[in-house]
Amino acid sequence: MNVLLKDIKTELGSNRLILRMPQPGDGKVVNHAIRSSINELKPWLGFAREVPTVEETEINTRDAHIKFLKRESLRFLIFLKETNEFVGSTGFHNIDWEIPKLEIGYWIDTRFSGNGYMTEAVDVLTDFAKNELGCRRIEIRCDRENDKSRSVPERIGYQLEGILRNEDLSIDKLKVTDTCIYARVY
Repeated sequence: MNVLLKDIKTELGSNRLILRMPQPGDGKVVNHAIRSSINELKPWLGFAREVPTVEETEINTRDAHIKFLKRESLRFLIFLKETNEFVGSTGFHNIDWEIPKLEIGYWIDTRFSGNGYMTEAVDVLTDFAKNELGCRRIEIRCDRENDKSRSVPERIGYQLEGILRNEDLSIDKLKVTDTCIYARVY
């Protein structure tokens, strides 16, 4: 089956959260979260090296929308169910539909960190990847020194398969870093 014909939900939910595909017009709220969290995101994420303009973020969210439709990557924006406040972003990338396997990435507006929202969102995505997409392998990769990011897969039962030493460069390109690989296999 051609992957473009694969029906994939564009909205998922949990007790407290709604996860949905990015839509045109989402750039403003996403940009506000990036601006509010830039100091915490900057060491780990390339898109946060500099504060993007609202227009740049809007272009990025529209591109994510297109990639979702093309099934190249499946980004979900996270909102609080009660208030519709934007919390962060998560989704599937490095998708291999033949196996199928994928990687989950995520970031949170730091004003909402410490409430378990990202763990809840990643747990929802993990369940969706396993049960609805039929994934045989789900990975989460993060810098060895990023304790907050590492705590998410550890809380929901991912296994640390290994640490790739001297595997990548830090976002600022000033040092070589280690990458942790967490996975669930089915």
